[in-house]
Amino acid sequence: MRKSILWLLLVSIMFSGVISAQKIAYSDPDKEDPRTLQFELIGKINGRNLIYKGYREQHFICAYDGDMKLLEKNKLQPEGTRLLSTDFLVYPEFSYFLYQYYQKGAVIFAAIKIDAQGKQVGKEMLLDSTEQISYSSNNKIYSVISSEDKQQIMVFKINTHNDRRHILTTCLFNRELALQKKSVVPIEMPQSNDFLSEFTLLNDGEMVCIRASGTSSNDNINKVTLVFKDPLWDAIRLGELQIKGVFLDDIRIKADNINKHYLVTSFYSKLRRGNIDGLYYALWDKEKHAEIMQATTTFSDELRNDARGEGPVKTAFNDFFINKIILRKDGGFLLSAESVYTTSRGSTLNRWDYLYGSPYRMPSDYFMWNSPSGVYPWGYNNMLNNGNTLTRYYAENVLVLSFEPSGKMEWSNVVRKSQFDDNSDDMIGFGIMNTGDQLHFLYNIQEKRTLILSDQSIAPGGQLTRNPTFKNLDKGYEFMPRHAKQIGLRQVLVPCQFRGYICFAKIDF
Repeated sequence: MRKSILWLLLVSIMFSGVISAQKIAYSDPDKEDPRTLQFELIGKINGRNLIYKGYREQHFICAYDGDMKLLEKNKLQPEGTRLLSTDFLVYPEFSYFLYQYYQKGAVIFAAIKIDAQGKQVGKEMLLDSTEQISYSSNNKIYSVISSEDKQQIMVFKINTHNDRRHILTTCLFNRELALQKKSVVPIEMPQSNDFLSEFTLLNDGEMVCIRASGTSSNDNINKVTLVFKDPLWDAIRLGELQIKGVFLDDIRIKADNINKHYLVTSFYSKLRRGNIDGLYYALWDKEKHAEIMQATTTFSDELRNDARGEGPVKTAFNDFFINKIILRKDGGFLLSAESVYTTSRGSTLNRWDYLYGSPYRMPSDYFMWNSPSGVYPWGYNNMLNNGNTLTRYYAENVLVLSFEPSGKMEWSNVVRKSQFDDNSDDMIGFGIMNTGDQLHFLYNIQEKRTLILSDQSIAPGGQLTRNPTFKNLDKGYEFMPRHAKQIGLRQVLVPCQFRGYICFAKIDF
């Protein structure tokens, strides 16, 4: 009897260890990859993990199996030699490679279809072009967005030559990249400091973006107008949000396809260029074409003490920027924000240096919008960095908030971390994996000069769990968790470095 009990106890211990462990598979470093390699995690298609690699005029799709063994490395043949931007749109059976390039006085936006093996299917598909463009390294004039169900795809550009009247050109495509509607519409910009941001696409093809106004180019936002573009109309509609007594910045918008709403959130301060006081929240109803709810949540001293780093309590949220918004079916939502900032030769850049003056206005007559989702505010400034100036990047605590549909905050919590790196932000920050029952926050911590991948998770009720440090990490691999991409319910791809080469890891939880 005693032997049976001991055997059952031993078996239970063995299985509990198997259940709690993570399985990590690494790809082999490719010795042909240059140190300046560009990459993007495409995702899983029919069991294969596809990853894009690009350097100079060469573009490849690498297909890996479940153990991250390289199966194929297929070269793509875009017409343009030097691509100005790349995007990927992934479906269960295939993917689209979307890109733009300069050719003979024009900027071309095109696409290539990629099958599950990572091979190019057919020839390049021309989606739109802009003639008579003088060549510049910054002439990335097109942006692309897709609906949540990926049945609607929109390619757009904005001519900003006239400060008071921008010209929006939209091309709406279906899943097969067949053009449904092309429109050219003007958008009036009443104030000299007006700017456009936060483009999103509803499942029915309606596009909405934000026209925001501030008193100067680097200041709070005191007026927000929603700009709606119907999929079949050559016109826009406007809807103004009622903002009274608060100043906004770091505005985000999220389309709620289930409830036919648009959610607008932003940090706010009660004083112009003042300390961040809380979170602003507004709800716009698509059918009524009206604002149906607005609320503000003031951050308590208790939350400020929990979230702050080494600074004073009153400035606890001044370095926080919204990272991700997750909608619930009942209309509530969860929001994460991270404390991020930089220093350079003893000078600290604050949130006023990251506003719309730099990221949203390009040095040309055309405007290209870059989605801020998962992008750090230093992303634009990082391109300006050179070897003569030491820039230190910081990524610290993560604030997680949950809200009811009424706008009342249900709970809050803080994932505590402290990270920095010099002249690079690749190893700091965090990635999120949503397993349905928990949100996992993946980030690096430093132990004895070694970066260790760590995991904290939050349950639907707000309970925070510090999970055991990954035990089966291979030595020499340094992870880039902020570039991670979830490819399954409990699977995530994470790029990493090994002896200076870029390789990739698949983690099964």
